[in-house]
Order: sequence, then structure tokens, then C-alpha cells
Amino acid sequence: MSAAPSAPPPYPIALSAALSAQQQQLIADLLALAPKSYVTEADETQAEAAITIKALVDGRGLACPMPLLKTKVALREVAVGESLYVIATDPNSQADITAFCAQSQASNADSLAILVNTVTDNAFITDHTAQAADTIFHFIITKTDSN
Repeated sequence: MSAAPSAPPPYPIALSAALSAQQQQLIADLLALAPKSYVTEADETQAEAAITIKALVDGRGLACPMPLLKTKVALREVAVGESLYVIATDPNSQADITAFCAQSQASNADSLAILVNTVTDNAFITDHTAQAADTIFHFIITKTDSN
């Protein structure tokens, strides 16, 4: 697990009303697997500091580079200060998405911040893909400037 955001853990997470009920449930279920010291549901007192997840990229079962391409497209719809939640099962996605965010930070003065976590749990994988995988990678990417 590695992180490059500005706030220390645990990161308060809020889900945008723009997400469908199904997307909100999937994200909540996945965040429940993360260590409690890492993420927490934002309450009223943390609203301003919360990471607000505005959109979801479900890259389960997609081979590299599709999760990264879908992430780049989805980031166009995310405003400054909002976050994109990305899930993928291809191990190459972790390297691709992390490198993309690092490259963005280097070239655009910290335009993207990223949290990365790896979760092993078949329940979130087998119903979406026929691949025999047991690891899911999830990323929270926050747009920090307009580039």
C-alpha cells in the first residue's frame, strides 16, 4: 500500500450523490475491506476535509491498458477537488495508474493525488469476470488542479 495525498490517514471519504446507488454500494463494500486506520466514512465535522468520490471506473476483468484509458476519460468529468474511484484486477493496472498519476504530478505541479490499496477477496471479482483472480486493486485519484 502506498499513498501520495496531502492529508494523513485515516482519510475521510464521502460519496457524491452523482453516483448511482449501485456504485455507492460497491464503493462502500470495497472501502469496508480497507484497514480502518486508512479510510473512514466522513461525518459532518469532516465534510470539508473529506475525499469526495464523484465517479467510478470499474476495470475488473479488463486487461491493461483499458483500466488506465477508462481512468483518463473519466478524469475529464471530475472537477478540481473531487475524486475518481478506480478498481481493477489486472496487476499491470497498479503500475500503469500509479505511473500516470506520478507523471501528472511531475508535469502539472501536482494535478493528481493518489491513494492505492490492494485487496484480496474473491467476492468482488468472480461475479464480474471469468478470470481466476483473487486480487483487486483500488485507487482514489483526486484532481488537485484544472490541468
